[in-house]
Amino acid sequence: MEPTPEPPRVFETARLRLREPKLTDAADIFQRWAQDAEVTRYLTWQPHESVQDTVAFLEGAVEGWKSGREHVWVIEEIGTGQLCGALAARHRGHRVNLGYGLARDLWGRGLMVEALTPVIDWFLQQPGVFRVWATCDVENSRSARVLEKLGFELEGVLRSWDRHPNISDRPRDALCYSRVKV
Repeated sequence: MEPTPEPPRVFETARLRLREPKLTDAADIFQRWAQDAEVTRYLTWQPHESVQDTVAFLEGAVEGWKSGREHVWVIEEIGTGQLCGALAARHRGHRVNLGYGLARDLWGRGLMVEALTPVIDWFLQQPGVFRVWATCDVENSRSARVLEKLGFELEGVLRSWDRHPNISDRPRDALCYSRVKV
């Protein structure tokens, strides 16, 4: 089986541009969503307390591209250039795991479905990738709906799967969704 090539550093859709993050994005990312307790409620990290927390996140994203283990794209609106959110793809063998977040004022507009579509399609077109999957907290109905709109199938509940420090110190149950190559 041939290795999966590096994904594109830029994807464009009708309304969005997904691009590799830059350290200079830190202030906008911090302001738009990284410090928002509602946006980070179901994530595995706590809201950023300062722009330095966001810089550390971005340094990790840059390293992820270099190592090929994780690819993070920031999402910006075409036309305005306003940063909307971010998504990550973690490639492990024949599997790709997704994570994502979107600024709260943009929820309910279909932007995350639009942003994830070209990334998912690209990975599933690669010969060595057979599964794209994601989990979300059992109470995170918005995230579950995004995955359902993308054609992911619910596989089941993963018991005590992840810690969501904004809700509890104990690991919480998660819904596991996937799309597979047939």
